[in-house]
Amino acid sequence: MRWMFLGPLRPFVMLACGTSLALNLALLVPSLYTVQVFDRVFTSRSEETLLALTVIAALALALAYCMDTARASALSWAGRTLDRRLSPAALLGQLQQAASAAGRPDRDALRDIAQLRTFLGGTGVQALFDAPWLPVYLLVITLMHPVLGLTAAAGAILLTALAVLTERQIRAPADAALANARRTSRLSDSLARNAEAIQAMGMGAAAVARWQHHHGALLDSQARLAGSSSKLSAAARMTRQGLQIVMLATGAWLVVEGGASPGIMVAATILFGRALQPVEHLIAGWKQLVDARSAWRRLEENRATASANDQLTLPSPAGRVEVDKVTFATAVERPAFIKSVSFSIEAGESLGLVGPSASGKTTLIRLILGVTVTDIAGVVYQGRVCQPRTGVVRLDGADVARWNREALGAHVGYLPQDVALFSGTVAENIARFGPVDSDAVVAAAKLAHAHELILRLPDGYDTEIGEAGAVLSGGQRQRIALARAVHGDPKLVVLDEPNANLDAEGDTALAAALDTLKARGVTVILVGHRPALMSHLDKLAVLKDGVLEAFGPSAAVLSRLRPVPRAATRAPAADTPEANAREVQA
Repeated sequence: MRWMFLGPLRPFVMLACGTSLALNLALLVPSLYTVQVFDRVFTSRSEETLLALTVIAALALALAYCMDTARASALSWAGRTLDRRLSPAALLGQLQQAASAAGRPDRDALRDIAQLRTFLGGTGVQALFDAPWLPVYLLVITLMHPVLGLTAAAGAILLTALAVLTERQIRAPADAALANARRTSRLSDSLARNAEAIQAMGMGAAAVARWQHHHGALLDSQARLAGSSSKLSAAARMTRQGLQIVMLATGAWLVVEGGASPGIMVAATILFGRALQPVEHLIAGWKQLVDARSAWRRLEENRATASANDQLTLPSPAGRVEVDKVTFATAVERPAFIKSVSFSIEAGESLGLVGPSASGKTTLIRLILGVTVTDIAGVVYQGRVCQPRTGVVRLDGADVARWNREALGAHVGYLPQDVALFSGTVAENIARFGPVDSDAVVAAAKLAHAHELILRLPDGYDTEIGEAGAVLSGGQRQRIALARAVHGDPKLVVLDEPNANLDAEGDTALAAALDTLKARGVTVILVGHRPALMSHLDKLAVLKDGVLEAFGPSAAVLSRLRPVPRAATRAPAADTPEANAREVQA
């Protein structure tokens, strides 16, 4: 539990240690009170002495109450401080993983932090601060009578051995139960995200069966853990009760032999019970201790405690992009997605990326942006930014992986294939959840030619769009996301199939927005298929199987692409993605 003494937590933990000192000293008083009542009050029959001793004991208990409350508050503050320090970095890591192609964020770090906060705010951790006082209680008992001290020490050793056995017996079942719980939680999240497809294709029964399989494993592992925990906890309780009986019997024998007074017998028994109580609580709550230790170990392994941004902050970019002999693969043994691609565009130029499906267009723009890339199994490649296996992507001459992500984000606009809007108002989404500057939000909407569309919504810019923009159509989401991409003063705007869900009006608005961006000198990179849209761009790059097959001015590249004859029958609709793709690539 060394993590509890880290810099931000140390003041609160030291306060908890100090209050534990005062608390345990105060809790010695009831035992001493018992000795004095038996040995002084009964013999002197002095009511004044009884009253004075009772007042002192009451004050000690009042002090114990205050110290116990203060300790709980200090540990609760420590938990909140830990959460405030670690949660932002953990959430940032989750967002970086969610930026991957598979969109599979790992929420375990936030769960681990919540578990540590709950642990520090709970009652189980307080036993850790009381357990070190066991030797003090044993010393006081020994001062009362050496035989009682030896008996208490033997009992403490027995209960401590039981605690060690508990740790060994519970560690593996606790880890297995936690792993099964997380696996089941991830599966249920995945099923919920894909509920529409599951319902449409009649996969409900199969999905539930798969979940039941994992849930059954979870229930079995939790049952094994609960069985082990309950047996050991019961053993600890019965052992402590048995040791107190042994202690009382030893004290009674000493009283009969004349070696101790009845007051010492009763007081030593009370002290012994108080000394063993924290150890019993540790055994009963050992699962929480194991879980907290495992949570911190995982956070250390994932470096969730590290600084979220240690990259160099560079001057604001102008927008010049260079892709220099870039090759990318998610692993050395896997084939490359991008194969020695090289091109450059000057600041203010626009580039269209075209090619068949799975040709590497989206991977290439992710490399240009330096965001996370996953392999075909959905495994995140490298932790925080995507870097080529060979070659380099430069923005204004600097490797894009060297840019500070937060600083660069203010100069970059991005519209991904899967439009990502968030629960909140339209204005908040356009403002990227920063301070909502009405003028800047409206200006971005007008640049994206989405202003009139937004005004037609029920509450205009204050319309709550629901989770993932659920109340909007696909085209509305795409046009609002375009407004978000151009919010502020971006120097580089990257659009991945921005017209996939647009109607004719949306296509016209997108073309007008591209012309406006060009007039403002903004560098634009656009993945698309429709030739009409590509004619608004300065250059085109054609990718096939990760290889750059053609690059040059739009008119020249378009003229090289052979048009596909329209079939007389069973031809795809004129405005479908399949038809558009065939028009551009033959």
